[in-house]
Amino acid sequence: MPARDLDDACQEVFVVVHRKLATYEDRGSLHAWLYGICVRVSNHTRRRLARTPDVGGDSLPEAVDLTTPAEQVTASEGRQVLYSILDQLDDDKRAVFVLYELEELTMSEVARSLDINLFTAYGRLRAARAAVQQAIARFSRQSGAR
Repeated sequence: MPARDLDDACQEVFVVVHRKLATYEDRGSLHAWLYGICVRVSNHTRRRLARTPDVGGDSLPEAVDLTTPAEQVTASEGRQVLYSILDQLDDDKRAVFVLYELEELTMSEVARSLDINLFTAYGRLRAARAAVQQAIARFSRQSGAR
């Protein structure tokens, strides 16, 4: 999601949490519940942005980074590759993959936070992993050909 939309999405998460906190059932971790809200707000925001034209945005000041230029380039390229691979996944698979692999939630927490069946979550993770592995293999072949 573009950086200029992060503040609005964050505010939307706070609004949803405030509205739903009274109905929160302590069946899992609060972290998983909050992350589920974040995923749904993020998906909604991405869909809304896809329907509206991009009219430019505000530029944010750069943060001070103490890494070397070579480390910055390597990390930046790695992030770009990861983002492009994650962008190729559909929203359902991406959410399960990110929650399980990157956020390191348990699969039961992933299923609860996304409000899906545990076996559905495992199936989506398996499909996402296969898609990510294929994308990495394609990237490696393309990078090796250069």
